[in-house]
Amino acid sequence: MDGTLVDTERLWWEAVEQVADGLGRRLTGADQPEVLGLPVEYTAAWLGGITGAGAREIATDLHREFAHRVRTGIVPRPGALRLLGELVREGVPTALVTASPRAVADTVLAALGAEHFAVSVTADDTEHTKPAPDPYLAACRALGVDPAACVAVEDTETGVASAEAAGCAVLAVPSLAPIDAVPGRTVLTSLEEVTPARLRAMVGPRELRVMSWNLWYGGTKVDDHREKQLKVIAETGADVVGLQETYGTSAQELAEALGWHHHRAGENLGVISRYPITARHGDPAVGFYGGTGVRVRLDGGQEVDVWSAHLDYTPYGPYEARFDGLPAAELIAHEGVRLEQMREILRRITESATEAVPVVLVGDFNAPSHLDWPDVEWPVTRAAEEAGLRDSYREAHPDPVREPGHTWSPVHVEHEDGSGRPEPQDRIDFVLHRGLTVLDSRALVTGTPRPWPDVAGNDWPSDHAAVVTTFAVPRADPSDPAELADGMGASAH
Repeated sequence: MDGTLVDTERLWWEAVEQVADGLGRRLTGADQPEVLGLPVEYTAAWLGGITGAGAREIATDLHREFAHRVRTGIVPRPGALRLLGELVREGVPTALVTASPRAVADTVLAALGAEHFAVSVTADDTEHTKPAPDPYLAACRALGVDPAACVAVEDTETGVASAEAAGCAVLAVPSLAPIDAVPGRTVLTSLEEVTPARLRAMVGPRELRVMSWNLWYGGTKVDDHREKQLKVIAETGADVVGLQETYGTSAQELAEALGWHHHRAGENLGVISRYPITARHGDPAVGFYGGTGVRVRLDGGQEVDVWSAHLDYTPYGPYEARFDGLPAAELIAHEGVRLEQMREILRRITESATEAVPVVLVGDFNAPSHLDWPDVEWPVTRAAEEAGLRDSYREAHPDPVREPGHTWSPVHVEHEDGSGRPEPQDRIDFVLHRGLTVLDSRALVTGTPRPWPDVAGNDWPSDHAAVVTTFAVPRADPSDPAELADGMGASAH
């Protein structure tokens, strides 16, 4: 606590300086490791050892000098009160963990507002105080949480050692003495940089929900299409949506209505994201078919590349298989145009990729998956798989017979040539990924869409089902300054 939430580290140093001066010992910066973040008894014994004075009397003097300064000179550190208030509002249980005695801690609690803390642990409450893990273990027990689900916000090496020994994630905000950033530890310069969202990102993976959606002529076949599109996106809880058939300004209009970020490429492709877009990939003037990508930065600092693709629709393999009876070899041979389009997208993904950044490729491929047809090695999805991209829907639903996941088409029941033949239903829209963990994936259609051509009043404003996948995203590497992740499930200071 000392120096983390309130500027008591300076007050403690001044108190020790005062007592040491009275004993004829002038302190220097080299003495800080014997003073900062340590119990009063330790510093008293150290001073006694170098001055010959009694440690018990020194401890009494230190308590008196420090308590006087706390009562008269306590100042919250910048960002402390704002952060504590946000944690309370968001229901994050918070503990105060300090090497100071109870009398001093209670003075600080009164200054900060005791209502901000569910628990407080002082030097008087455990047999061993910092740097031993006991104080943080006691706080976690009192909060009823696993130490691995907690973030300790500390300002000294002693406090950091205590929290890390207890198994907590650590966010260090040094006060007087510097603290090194090492793997598993985040170091910031001020509490003003800390938010509950940053803290949560430090404990366990965060979730990212990605959606692929062909808007069908921008949605214009359905009345009030923009409002219906917004309703669908909001109800899915999607974080990033890869769009096809945007027909110009759809990505921009949807993003502006949602208060999101957007990227447009050509007249047909776009990506919208609730998270900031930090880079844009691919050809911004891509034609009607092709791919485009963005890099988004999540709250915890982790970045993810998300690409949206739309591949040519002719010749269409399921028609050739079901209507024309072509054998597998001919079906595969006819995929040449789409295969080259996919290879170009994969080439651009490789050019823009970095090792630490996961990749998601979504889109309307206008081709089935080799994972769904036992007798046809459809080459488009096979090429993506060979490039290291995994099919999130098939990871979540491995059996294509029990859960086919058809995305084409919720409104085309009969083939549109007027023959009355049933329209082949298939899975041609995908959310592929590399470097993430699939938590859930589903093909989504809301309501009961009426079949073509009576579609104007449909609640579902597309002729494709959407695909929505929820991923677990690994935490950013705290040793990389560009990817600092900070957050908490429960917080200890």
